Amino acid sequence: MSRSDQIQSTEDLHSVSHSHARIMPWALIAGIIFIAVNLRAPLTSVGPLVGLIRNDLHISNTLAGAITAVPLFAFALFSPLAPKLAQRFKVEPVLLASIILLTSGILIRSLSGTIALFTGTALLGLAISVCNVLLPSLIKREFPERIGIMTGIYAVSMNLCGAVASGISVPLAVGAGFGWQGALGIWGALSLISVLCWLPQTRKRPQSQTAVRQQPSRGETRVWRSPLAWQVTLFMGLQSLVFYVIITWLPEILGAQGIGPGQSGWLLSIMQLAVLPFTLAVPIIAGRMSNQRPLVYFSAVMFVIGFMGLLYGSIKLAVLWISVLGIGIGCVFSLAMMFFSLRTRTAQQAAELSGMAQSVGYLLAAIGPSFFGYLHDRSGSWMPPLWILFGVSVLMILFGISSAKQRYVDSP
Repeated sequence: MSRSDQIQSTEDLHSVSHSHARIMPWALIAGIIFIAVNLRAPLTSVGPLVGLIRNDLHISNTLAGAITAVPLFAFALFSPLAPKLAQRFKVEPVLLASIILLTSGILIRSLSGTIALFTGTALLGLAISVCNVLLPSLIKREFPERIGIMTGIYAVSMNLCGAVASGISVPLAVGAGFGWQGALGIWGALSLISVLCWLPQTRKRPQSQTAVRQQPSRGETRVWRSPLAWQVTLFMGLQSLVFYVIITWLPEILGAQGIGPGQSGWLLSIMQLAVLPFTLAVPIIAGRMSNQRPLVYFSAVMFVIGFMGLLYGSIKLAVLWISVLGIGIGCVFSLAMMFFSLRTRTAQQAAELSGMAQSVGYLLAAIGPSFFGYLHDRSGSWMPPLWILFGVSVLMILFGISSAKQRYVDSP
């Protein structure tokens, strides 16, 4: 081979290499988006269909509420194990296995029968819990200079698809004649696409890349013993409880006020769409403030207006009450995520606080849907459960005010 041919060959090799570098990040971004869109839709699609599921399977509201509670228990119990799985088997293969498990869980859940319903729900809950933990660490590893925008893309993809799922569940089940099984099972197609989209990411990945490195930390015990860490954890848990109770029972609450199931599903979608801009804006604003209490107070006002509207406001203004409630939910969710970084000094502390808050927080949230279904069964009305949920929101705001002060979990 001549010198000129060698130079040309080298240039061609560099050209291919740079082209690959340009293509692969976009393929990775697409893979992350396709995984993200599956993390809320299998859960939010259930709420509008609870009445159909309950009547078809002849189960109580307490058991119907457990359809949402089961994944939350999976989040609480399995989340701490996800980094260990990724450390042993690497992030990409673990995520692939999780999406396959998610697809299987969605399909099993769509089979007739109570046992299949809860078995499939448990499986998809395990799968989502792994993705919830590993996707943020993957973003930090692959996009260290673009964490903010990638986290925003991840969050918006997740919440937007969750909102759409709430809106189209009843039209698919009733209007299209799919039944509740088909309306829940259709999300298996999207999950399968995610499997195919993510499969290339498991090939030829550098062997040295792993998930969050499991470094021993002497600060871990201090985090679990920190009063501030518990305040952040309870804030995280109570905001999750409020969100999942509303996701599960809002269509039924609106139905008791004379709104049809199809319209209730779209109102639930509107609430989740109202979350989106604040999910993006609040972290940016909070990161520039030394004290986040003004954002907590703003969230409190949104919750008061939203709950009082649902309790005593005109049903003609339901869109307003639901939208305002969604704004409050978006604010407290974003604040909970930000507190993991703002209230810690190091990345290791942030990981420990995040693991503690998500494990304990989701365990607390898992009680909510079934408990509020039980309250409705006992009282025969949604008024007492709504008042109790408002009280939970007040308690959440108090923990938020304590968490918003500028200090750290390892401070004396």
